[in-house]
Amino acid sequence: MKAARVFDVGGRVALITGAAQGLGRAMAAALADNGAVLWLLDQDDAALDRTARSLRAGGAAVTARACDVGDARAVAAAVAALLDQHGRLDICIANAGISDPDRAPVHETSAAGWQRVLDVNLTGVFNTCKAALGPMRAQRRGKIVTVASMWGLIAPAGLQPRPAYAATKAGVVNLTREIALQYAAEGIQANALCPGFFRTETRPRDAAQAAAMAGYTPMGRIADPAEIAGATLFLCSSASDFVTGSTVVIDGGVTAG
Repeated sequence: MKAARVFDVGGRVALITGAAQGLGRAMAAALADNGAVLWLLDQDDAALDRTARSLRAGGAAVTARACDVGDARAVAAAVAALLDQHGRLDICIANAGISDPDRAPVHETSAAGWQRVLDVNLTGVFNTCKAALGPMRAQRRGKIVTVASMWGLIAPAGLQPRPAYAATKAGVVNLTREIALQYAAEGIQANALCPGFFRTETRPRDAAQAAAMAGYTPMGRIADPAEIAGATLFLCSSASDFVTGSTVVIDGGVTAG
């Protein structure tokens, strides 16, 4: 089989949360460039609109919808609207996530900050996957990709304390494994992406943080957002039809140490 064919996502209907900027935008671009039909969800209306307009200008079929993934009813309504328009859901990327507002050790982390990170990073992924599983089970096929982090595999405290982020991303990794096992016999694959340091609109915030990130990474640099494209296409295409319950780590070697 030709490589281009096995990685083909042309015409597949994809839902991506947290798609307005950062890695969500980069993953949306990767799928759009290869012919997928996109439904993009995010809380940031203005940024989401800019992303949608940019992708449409390149010829992509894009629907953008404001949505808080922590609100199960809102996520379910978005998936219902997608199904009304397209009749199926082939790919679901549960990417929406936030970092600890306190950026503090455990004893200084507020209950409100902890809860908000859980609501978005873990409950939001649960809400997204649960909504996607309905149509995917009916179809007996589908690709679920969750976006965890290298900090779901190792602790970030050596660089900066983020207890809620670390806990939720570890939870995403194992929730993904659970989904993979529960629905493997129904033609659904679920895998987790674990990115390391990628350059986005909001990070690194300054030269000092950029140097710290690069210095922490064995490859000595921060990744460009476009470097998420290969793993995205792999997990969303037929190339990964016998891959489920896996974590695909893209961290420049951080977790190898």
